Amino acid sequence: MSPPKTEFDAIVVGTGPGGATVARELTKSGKKVLILEWGDYEPTRGSVVQVIPQAFVPGKSLFFTNQLLTMIRAITTGGSSMLYCATAFDPPVDMLKSYGVDISEEVPQISGDVPIAPLADSLLGPGPQRFLDSAGHLGYDAHKLNKFIFQDKCRENCQLCSYGCPHGAKWNGRHFVDEAVENGAVILNKAKVEKVIFENKKAVGVEYRRNRETYQAFADKTVVSAGGIGSPLILRKSGMMKTGYDFFFDPLVFVYGKIKGLGSGKSVPMSTGVHFADDGIVMTDFNMPHIMKVLFDLEVLKLKQVFSYADTLPIMVKIRDELGGEISKRGWIKKPLNKNDRLKLHKGAIHAKRILQNAGASDIYEGWMFAAHPGGTVKIGEHLDANLKTEFDNLYVCDCSVIPQELGQPPTYTLVSLGKRLAKHLAAVATDAKIENDKTVSAA
Repeated sequence: MSPPKTEFDAIVVGTGPGGATVARELTKSGKKVLILEWGDYEPTRGSVVQVIPQAFVPGKSLFFTNQLLTMIRAITTGGSSMLYCATAFDPPVDMLKSYGVDISEEVPQISGDVPIAPLADSLLGPGPQRFLDSAGHLGYDAHKLNKFIFQDKCRENCQLCSYGCPHGAKWNGRHFVDEAVENGAVILNKAKVEKVIFENKKAVGVEYRRNRETYQAFADKTVVSAGGIGSPLILRKSGMMKTGYDFFFDPLVFVYGKIKGLGSGKSVPMSTGVHFADDGIVMTDFNMPHIMKVLFDLEVLKLKQVFSYADTLPIMVKIRDELGGEISKRGWIKKPLNKNDRLKLHKGAIHAKRILQNAGASDIYEGWMFAAHPGGTVKIGEHLDANLKTEFDNLYVCDCSVIPQELGQPPTYTLVSLGKRLAKHLAAVATDAKIENDKTVSAA
């Protein structure tokens, strides 16, 4: 049987930070790339009406764990980076190096591609400033956090980060997708990849659904970047049945307090923070849109607080949870919080309440628990080699699923670095293959 016709050098499945970076880098080196994205590619309007179909569809973008923790992912071009807080935590270089993955060259290169810096004081809202002052007064190592933000485009008293940022100030995966398309990449939206196609145990393309029809696309290399939930589901249907187990999902909880005179508190979320690296706890300010706070208050039956938004300072407590659980065949998340996870959340909440009390807050209360950016479902060292290649030739993975250990911090900086490294590897492999082919032709 002759192999299928190859139309592209690479297929990239998904457009989050990892996939978007791979696509951009490959097109910069002249490769023909097909990008397949399940979501839309509509211009960002910065409205809750647009975000609802992208991030709040049960079973597609909205999930509840078996302990009723809520988890949201964005199904749109740019992935969940469209809704993230654009916080740039340094990648775990040493941890990845222990698995044979060295991104020490790529990490500093990222600053030439995207903005990475703390917010200017003029953009620091009243809530983050109050958090910074109170935490510092109590002796915490509180500081401004690095942000992926074009600060000349950022607006004061704005809170549209969580709605995708219509001003173009917040860097997200869509910026790299735009570049890839400008460089010649082909993108198909509303294309849901079902599985990888193999020929003689080599990946030769993918099968996907679009407009209720099934199609196939072929390429020399396939990179699955559908996220911590999406990638293992695709890979299971492709024969990698051991993916989707023993993962992390960074549980978090919000602690709220009323501070007289704070006002609307509109600001960039996660502008300032405290990182207890040894304990695996991150604590930051977290301004949120009013509708989001309403939903969170209703979840814990805080009916009085539902109607109270002004003068409120939310503090987010996020922890590094232990590996465990599984993604079911239908994509449901089965992962209970163990005793240590709950103790970390409790410890972090105590710190948050102390900071709020010192800031003069009243009416302090905790919300319900959430989970963010699941990872470790297709691990380096277990399911992938040091070049992010699966057990099948020509099939790679690049998203949060590849991170082999609990992270406990935003993964975007890490994923962009991994994406850049993978693209270099794929370009080098293609060059080596061409040289070998030229030698064969010449010898013949």
